[in-house]
Amino acid sequence: MLKHFFIICSGADTDILNTCSNGEQNKYAGIGATVFFTAVMATIAASYALFTVFDNLYSAIFFGLVWGLLIFNLDRYIVSTIKKNGNFTDELIQAAPRIILALIIAIVISKPLELKIFEKEINQVLLEEKNAMTLNNKTQIAEQFTPKIEAFNTKIDSLQSEISQKEAEVNALYNVYINEAEGTAGTKLLGKGPVYKEKRDKHDAALADLKELKTENKAKIEAIEDKIAQAEIDYANQVTTSQPIIDNFDGLMARVNALNKLPWLPSFFIFLLFLAIETSPIFAKLLSPRGAYDFKLEDEETALKTQVLQNKNQREIMLETDTAVNDRIYTDIKNDDELYNYKRKKARELMQLQADAFYKKQKTIL
Repeated sequence: MLKHFFIICSGADTDILNTCSNGEQNKYAGIGATVFFTAVMATIAASYALFTVFDNLYSAIFFGLVWGLLIFNLDRYIVSTIKKNGNFTDELIQAAPRIILALIIAIVISKPLELKIFEKEINQVLLEEKNAMTLNNKTQIAEQFTPKIEAFNTKIDSLQSEISQKEAEVNALYNVYINEAEGTAGTKLLGKGPVYKEKRDKHDAALADLKELKTENKAKIEAIEDKIAQAEIDYANQVTTSQPIIDNFDGLMARVNALNKLPWLPSFFIFLLFLAIETSPIFAKLLSPRGAYDFKLEDEETALKTQVLQNKNQREIMLETDTAVNDRIYTDIKNDDELYNYKRKKARELMQLQADAFYKKQKTIL
């Protein structure tokens, strides 16, 4: 039962192969088994690759099975269309396009399995890339908010500078009227005279202005600090919102790129393994000597080809003969006076009928 199934997988003609020896049947059963298990590996590889894309087990399995059946059909077609004619060069030329197709299939099959085999190493590369992307993302977002925050801080510094300048002015006026009272500067008269009072009033006015300036600037600074706090909240929200995009950066293309950053030699050997598996049925058929199955298949095909050519040649001869006979018959009829007189009589009657019909029509009009 299993042997018969693998023979079907090889694409061989079971009716012819059943008349061959067990050795010949085993050879094609082995080729069919290789085709079957290659399709199984293709199904597994495609399912894993699609699972990384869709993140849905059932969808991945379904499309993986479709892909496996496609690979199975291609491999079966490739093996079954290689004909053994005893000339290795001709057979190799015949198999060259199929080997190229097998090479492409091997690449497609091996890549998803490489992703699974080196999954831990790929995850490490992706983690490093995600960390770098997180830092770059924060830097890029900060570039949007940093100028705004710096402008707010500059305004705060300017408002605080105004307060400091006013405080220095008030302190200077305080020293002036104190020195006037002590007689160490100004009029240098000890006591609180008119000049002292004038300087004291000037100081008090400046002090009142300072208090008012502090109140106004404090309100402005608080408003600006609220804007800075809101900008920092917006920055944090934008970082939080964009982080899931970075966290989900582990799709198929990201993993393939991460795999390419790993040492190439292990991946290359895995590719060679699948290339050997994929091309083994082809080379097995190329390298194996012509067996009973090949001779019987060639006998059937050549017999059918001979029959078709015979039928074609016979139809061509029949057509040529029939054409010659018809030419001869119509040549003889062309010179027959009896046929000429008969057609002349009928043509005369037809013209008379046309003339009568025309006369009746014209008479009706008049």
